[in-house]
Parts: sequence; C-alpha cells; structure tokens
Amino acid sequence: MSSAARPPVAPDDVLVRWDNGVLIVTINRPGQRNAVNGAVSAGIARALDLLDSSADLRVGVLHGDGPAFCAGMDLKAFAAGEPVRDPVRGFGGIVERPPAKPLIAAVEGWALGGGFEIVLACDLVIAGQGARFGLPEARRGLAARGGGVFRVPRRLPRAVALELLFTGAPLDAARAEHFGLVNRVVDDGQALAAALELAAQVAASAPMSVRASKAVAVDSASWPPGEEFERQRAYLEPVFASRDAAEGVAAFRERRDPVWQDR
Repeated sequence: MSSAARPPVAPDDVLVRWDNGVLIVTINRPGQRNAVNGAVSAGIARALDLLDSSADLRVGVLHGDGPAFCAGMDLKAFAAGEPVRDPVRGFGGIVERPPAKPLIAAVEGWALGGGFEIVLACDLVIAGQGARFGLPEARRGLAARGGGVFRVPRRLPRAVALELLFTGAPLDAARAEHFGLVNRVVDDGQALAAALELAAQVAASAPMSVRASKAVAVDSASWPPGEEFERQRAYLEPVFASRDAAEGVAAFRERRDPVWQDR
C-alpha cells in the first residue's frame, strides 16, 4: 500500500527537525504518555521515509516528550476504531519496516508494550537511569505482535527474554545495559543529549559504509551458515569500489577529516 493511504497527521503529535545530518523525531503526546494513535504511526513513518530518501540525512534519533518514552498503543483510539498502524511501516510507523539508515532510541521513563517494540526496532539505545522496558501483553490476554515476541529473544538472553514475555515484568535500564540491549545509561533527562552525541559519531562515518553494514547485519540473520561471505559481496563490493573508500584512505594518510561524497 502506498504512503498516500496513510491517515492525516495531527500537526503536533510528531515533531521533526534536523541538524548536521541528524533527523530528530519527537513523539509529542506527553499528556497521553506518548501512546501511539494513527497520527503518531503516520508521522513517524513519514519521518523515516524522509530519513531514508534524503541524501543530507545520515542517522535518526527517536524520543518521546515528557517523562515517558511511549506507553504503547492508545487504547482509546483503538477502541474508537481508529487505525493505529501505518499501512507501510506498521505499528508506530517502524516495527514492520525500520529505516535503512541507523536509528537511535533515546529513552526516558517507560517504554511499555508497543513502546518497547518501537525501541526494539531501533538500532542503538540510550536510556536514562529511570528507564523501564516491558511487554505486559500476556497479563492482558494478548501477545507482543509488534515484533516483541521475536525481537526480544534476539536482543536478550533467551531466559531473560522469555521471562519478560511470560510475566510482563519490566526490565530496568541497568539490567538492559548489562545484557546489551542498551548501549549506555545516562542520568535521567540526558538521554536525548547523549543520543545526539552518538548520532554525531555515526554521521561522521561514511554514509554508504554505514548503510551497507546495517543491511548486512540485518539481512545476514536469515542467511544459511557457510554462505555469509558469498552473500555479503553484493552489499560490500560497491563500498570498496566507491569514491569514499579512496577518500577514507587518503584522509587517513593526510591526517585530515574525510569529505564523503557517496550517499
């Protein structure tokens, strides 16, 4: 289904800005703990379309305004019959089709249910000390069908992942960092700033190299054992043949910052 089939976006439900190659996407429903309605899914989806399509954008940062990252699906909107998933990218505008470029989640407070599934669809995670991650669907007779049931076991040790899925008990930021779900934990209120610092580091790398590396990291999960080197050639040979490969070597030799040309 084309993006034209998406519902209209409420003007303030998702805010988008960009600076120095970094796209910053804000879920802006603090009064509803940033719960996802149709406008949020559509707004995030359109922001990620922009991230993927713009040669000037290299990395995205996604966060929620206020004390919570995202409380999951807006149950009132769902009960009213409002479509809460994007027809192209899925729930939250991301879970079924994450962007081709890197996306960093900056998490403060709760990332609950679908909010946690949005985090799981991101590539890197910065969390405030008070951040909490949870999938309470089983307690409500449901299941984490926004990617939680298969992404959590990929991102956490199996026993820990199954405990989250079976009991709905939350995972705090310190344990999430310990198990590798979170890249780093920072003081509360500093997750966005730390995510922007990390984004600047990503943006300084060659865009073509980063994009190809992400594609291999994602797609190789389904490759048969023994075929990895053969299959990665289609992704990585264009990188080695690019202008930026020569530029990176030249910049290293000349002890200067590289000027990337390939997008």
